[in-house]
Amino acid sequence: MQQAIKNDFTNLQFATPRAVQDVTGIDKSAFERLLLLADFSVTFSGVFNPAANMSHAVFSTISSTSVTRLVTLVVSSKTLAPNCLLTDYALTRATGGAFTFSVPGVLADGQVPTWS
Repeated sequence: MQQAIKNDFTNLQFATPRAVQDVTGIDKSAFERLLLLADFSVTFSGVFNPAANMSHAVFSTISSTSVTRLVTLVVSSKTLAPNCLLTDYALTRATGGAFTFSVPGVLADGQVPTWS
């Protein structure tokens, strides 16, 4: 079941890096590299929301399940939708009383993250 929980987010970071391999021969004066595997990582940050069908309902099961989750990001009508493993649901209560969360995720299934 998909749930739109973007209202609870105050910050979002994601990256689509590629690994590289150094293949520089001793006859070179600069690096030569090959592109290797693609990856994806994401971190959601936001305000704790215990309401039904909101962020807490989605993230509270991270510690007790090992399910792959479809993460759909839409930016200016372009969509990136990798399957991710969400690895933590860290909650923080600041001295001023703000109650926030941070949820990191990583690529789960070996499929290259591709914008559509």
